[in-house]
Amino acid sequence: MASLETAIKSTKQRFGLIGKSPLFINAMEQALKVAPVDLSVLIIGESGSGKEVFPKIIHENSRRKHEKYMAVNCGAIPAGTINSELFGHEKGSFTGAIADHKGYFEDCNGGTLFLDEVAELPMETQALLLRVLESGEYMRVGSAEVRKTNVRIVAATNKNLDEAIKTGKFREDLFYRLCSVRIDVPPLRRRGDDIWLLIRKFSHDFSDQYKMPEVVYTDEAKQAMLAYRWPGNVRQLKNVAEQIALFGAGNTLSAAEVTKYLPEQQGLVSVNEAEHDYMHEREYLFKMLFKLQQDVIALQSAVQAGHRSETTTSYHLNSEIELLKRESLKIGGTSASGPDEKKKGKIIDINAPAEASRAEFDAPYALEVEQPHIKTLDETERETITRALERNHGKRKKTADELNISERTLYRKIKEYGLESRNQHK
Repeated sequence: MASLETAIKSTKQRFGLIGKSPLFINAMEQALKVAPVDLSVLIIGESGSGKEVFPKIIHENSRRKHEKYMAVNCGAIPAGTINSELFGHEKGSFTGAIADHKGYFEDCNGGTLFLDEVAELPMETQALLLRVLESGEYMRVGSAEVRKTNVRIVAATNKNLDEAIKTGKFREDLFYRLCSVRIDVPPLRRRGDDIWLLIRKFSHDFSDQYKMPEVVYTDEAKQAMLAYRWPGNVRQLKNVAEQIALFGAGNTLSAAEVTKYLPEQQGLVSVNEAEHDYMHEREYLFKMLFKLQQDVIALQSAVQAGHRSETTTSYHLNSEIELLKRESLKIGGTSASGPDEKKKGKIIDINAPAEASRAEFDAPYALEVEQPHIKTLDETERETITRALERNHGKRKKTADELNISERTLYRKIKEYGLESRNQHK
């Protein structure tokens, strides 16, 4: 145990790693234990969490440390050239192949090859990679000669590979070959006080590099930084810490002042979450539409009364409604164009007298306003409960929690609106 602790301390110093959280230390322990054993390793972690340092730790503590270490970003190589980059090609095998080319597997023979964003590999390349992992054999593009290589593979991804396997985007057999050992790199939000240690490190380094006075955080400012989710992980934290060190140099910052540097978290989606559901955005748009429709109706009355300035506001509001409707249709996966788009609504000439605005006609500067169906409160409530039940698969307790009402109230509303068929689960 003492030797492992010493190795962790030495590794931190060598690679400039900061952190004491149990999850981070556990990931380092796994990397150091697997390093001497020649197994494939799969590193899982969110973007910006520092996955790229673990393959280096593994290589530097392995028997291959005196051989080559190469890192390949699989997501940055076009699908049409990925096989050539990995396995090489023969002269004349395709347009532009003016000479023989060694691939990464040939060039890195005997060493360690880090495949970052491995989930981005095309299915064809996944099959070729599987063969290399199983037998060490590959062929250059345009060649029938089987070549051998001895490369240790360390792969990393920020994607949910279980979901990718279910959707047919990643081979299950390749997953098991890559994942002889799995290392989970924790996101920054789960590393506790490591956040503050990293802030101090980045702030000090920035101030020292540019000879600037260091920024001072109040206790409230520190807590605000610790409470933030950091969706961009260490990469985002470094950027924010350096911005604060630059613009707040020599100052003592309050919580309100540091919050200005923290982006709003609403609407941010983690990259390894399941596919995003746009239902919440749709509901938000419909709520905005409902409110704007109420304003338009009130302003139409003002138009008919001859208040021209308010009519101009009505014009802008209706423009916003049209934009929101189009965005809603895009989110829903439907087209904004179709037979209904050609239907004429009521035309109001904003330059005409009040009595003329009551008629329907075409005018050079006319505003086309659809006659909206305004939902009653009961209709809106019924629709909200229906959607909540669908999202929670009819489970009453979860639905009540989401709507912030009691189960008893929800049960009464279900009976009142005739939604018993959607309430299949307790």
